[in-house]
Amino acid sequence: MISKVLSAAVIGLDAESIEVEADVTNGLPATIVVGLPDTAVQESRERVKTAIKNSGCSYPDTRVSVNLAPADVPKLGTHFDLPIALAILMASEQVFFETEGKIFLGELSLDGQLRSVPGVLAAAIKAEKMELKELFVPRANAKEAALVSGVSVYPVDNLKQLLGHLMNINKLSVEKTVLPREVLKNLQAPLDMKDVAGQESAKRALEIAAAGAHNILLIGPPGSGKTLLARAMAGILPDLSLEEALELTKIYSIAGKLTGSFVVSRPVRSPHHTTSNVALVGGGANPKPGEITLSHRGILFLDEFPEFPRNVLEALRQPLEDGVVSVSRARGSFNFPAKFTLVAAQNPCPCGYLGDSAKKCVCSPGQIFKYQKKISGPLLDRIDLHVEVLRLPYEKMVGTHVAESSESIKQRVQKARAVQQTRFGKSKTNSEMSLIDLKAYCILGEQEQLLLKSAMKQYNFSGRSLHRILKVSRTIADLAGQENIALGHLAEAIQYRPKTE
Repeated sequence: MISKVLSAAVIGLDAESIEVEADVTNGLPATIVVGLPDTAVQESRERVKTAIKNSGCSYPDTRVSVNLAPADVPKLGTHFDLPIALAILMASEQVFFETEGKIFLGELSLDGQLRSVPGVLAAAIKAEKMELKELFVPRANAKEAALVSGVSVYPVDNLKQLLGHLMNINKLSVEKTVLPREVLKNLQAPLDMKDVAGQESAKRALEIAAAGAHNILLIGPPGSGKTLLARAMAGILPDLSLEEALELTKIYSIAGKLTGSFVVSRPVRSPHHTTSNVALVGGGANPKPGEITLSHRGILFLDEFPEFPRNVLEALRQPLEDGVVSVSRARGSFNFPAKFTLVAAQNPCPCGYLGDSAKKCVCSPGQIFKYQKKISGPLLDRIDLHVEVLRLPYEKMVGTHVAESSESIKQRVQKARAVQQTRFGKSKTNSEMSLIDLKAYCILGEQEQLLLKSAMKQYNFSGRSLHRILKVSRTIADLAGQENIALGHLAEAIQYRPKTE
């Protein structure tokens, strides 16, 4: 008897339906799994066999053939354990149930318990598109899967419990999850802006960066507060929209990094400067998201920016420009979203004290030139805000001046994001504006055009720099609650560009 049970395979950031077929025939005892299974799927034979026996059923003592169709799609992961077990039990005529409209995922332990698996949300989204009615997953994945409202999600503890439900002995209850908007709050940042002494100009730049999702580079001597400022920026990021939360939850689920039922705050990723190209961008033999995609709609903080390998930094150029990472492998091409805010920090020279007011730089001109050239011009051109973070005097560091709190700054940032939401009609920021958007929303008056023309000529700005100046100007105007870009908004945006006369 041949049986068929539906499951899913995660390909990139999406899921594809997989039909698990099983056939029990006469022959020497053996279990064969075909259909491009990886090692984890091949090993499922022993897990499934023992789990079936420990769930009160018997495993066929004849030849068992399992096919995962379509056969040309790679099958990765342990979530095929559950559908394989059900298909074998049906093929051996121990269990009978209607498979139409049902989809199964889950890893089996030897005693028949179900363990959580990655990528469940992607499978639930696929099930909804296919108009499937019931999804059976491990209990640990149930709340995640239930974010998709069009499918009835059943949390399962073990194989025996599921068999009881399918045979109408003991029915399982449907998981119901409501994602209230009030839970979509950023977690408490490790630092509040009011705890960082001084650096008002850098804080202003970080506010602009958060409001428009602009990339920012902090340059200053050691101990000037660059890392503290970058960490404090997490506290002024706007809250996630429901659409963004679902998108991030899907990414983290597939990457196997989902710590709760869903993502509730904007991600802040801080990879070490020894991170490899694949770890940052994503990829591998079976492509998975890298740090760039894991920081989607959040912050990618790169401390000691010039210390990253040159090839790793150059890999940032395409995602900074396009907001997407394209990974091509022999098995196909995958696009991972990468609309992140880059926050980079670096010293001005190898010793770190070039231009410092207290310590003298001991680097030779050649060393300084070589250090600064570690970051290419095209990459620097893609960073909207270049900010100098100077050493603070003693009086400033120990003074009693009360700085503005992160919550206060965040309120202005959220208002600016709300303006952008209304303007574009979706989760889009000023940093993502196209050429058509620039013409529509960055209209300059006569005085503003003269100022921009003069700056372009004097500082040799590129065409990309021009567009980024306009985008930053638009964000500054949004923070000020102004419909049009004024002279002051444009002048402030120009000062954040690196100058080359």
